Amino acid sequence: MNYRTIRRPNFFYTTAPLPCPYLPGRTERKVVTELTGPEAEALHDRLSRAGFRRSHNIAYAPVCPSCKACVPIRIPVGQFEPDRGLRRIARANIALTGREITATATVEQFQLFQRYQQARHGDGDMATMSFYDYRAMVEDTPIETFMTEFRDPAQRLIACCLIDKLADGLSAVYSFFAPDTAFKSLGSFAILRLVDQARAMGLPYVYLGYWVGESRKMAYKTRFQPCEILTNGAWRQMSEQPSTVGGAEGEPFSEAISAIMPAEPLIR
Repeated sequence: MNYRTIRRPNFFYTTAPLPCPYLPGRTERKVVTELTGPEAEALHDRLSRAGFRRSHNIAYAPVCPSCKACVPIRIPVGQFEPDRGLRRIARANIALTGREITATATVEQFQLFQRYQQARHGDGDMATMSFYDYRAMVEDTPIETFMTEFRDPAQRLIACCLIDKLADGLSAVYSFFAPDTAFKSLGSFAILRLVDQARAMGLPYVYLGYWVGESRKMAYKTRFQPCEILTNGAWRQMSEQPSTVGGAEGEPFSEAISAIMPAEPLIR
């Protein structure tokens, strides 16, 4: 008698409405599903291609009823060429050294994380995270995850980037850096490093999460040209006028879920 393993169904849930962290006066809702078991990496790969992001063992995407400003964005590594401004950033930070390490939290990282949160996001939830919260963010992962640490010539830690490895690319989970450093545009420099890492690994994409054109903190992602955005269920190169994308007319992520998992239940 032949036995066939029954695949555990993936349930998708929507979260309660919360204030939007990017656009004041708007409400945020997410669709979430658990990443667990032997198929966690394969599921994460499929969901990432559909515009989802990961936090701990949860994959999520926005399903805000009256706003579709969050647009998934990625860099096609083979086509990317840094412009003059990005080349200037690379030269300004040439003295830094980057080292890949396992996804293990340290006190040194956490102290840098705290400084970054207090300077850049002092009114956000992450500013109150304890070391144990931070360690969970770094280490609670069901997939292949690593971190790049950046140090100055004196070997002081000045930037970190937490990275997921996907079948078709690298995904920037979270990055933070010293807000008072003499080195400039460290967030953009970390992305340039990610592109180099993906190219060396033979991976075609770097996933940058969501571009929010109306948010000053998130708008910088479009400087990495050419870039691709997920619209109408497909990744397409961003047009010369990106302001027409997103807003109230963006694509609902429930359609993306149906496209990759037509038999899965969505529970609200």
